[in-house]
Amino acid sequence: MEINGYKIEPKANLFDADLSGADLSGADLSGADLAGAHLSNANLTNANLTGASLEGANMSNANLTGANLTGVDLWDANLSNANLTGADLTGAKSSGTIWTGATMPDGAIRS
Repeated sequence: MEINGYKIEPKANLFDADLSGADLSGADLSGADLAGAHLSNANLTNANLTGASLEGANMSNANLTGANLTGVDLWDANLSNANLTGADLTGAKSSGTIWTGATMPDGAIRS
């Protein structure tokens, strides 16, 4: 799959990519480098982001319903007003992450 000229696949180099508003539902971005990426208003419903780097990414207003975020690096990411209902955040690193207004999965701990 290709969106905005970016190849969407496992381990993709999407450093600082502009994917704002993109439909990435069900995409496999496991192990991808999305550090600094612009994902505001993106649809990441049921996406596989296992082990991805999202350090400093802007995911404000993104839909991450049911997304697999196991082991992701969310350091300094912006998840304000994001929907994470049913998302798996097991082992996620989230120091400095902005969670203001985010809808979190049951039992999730914000750090």
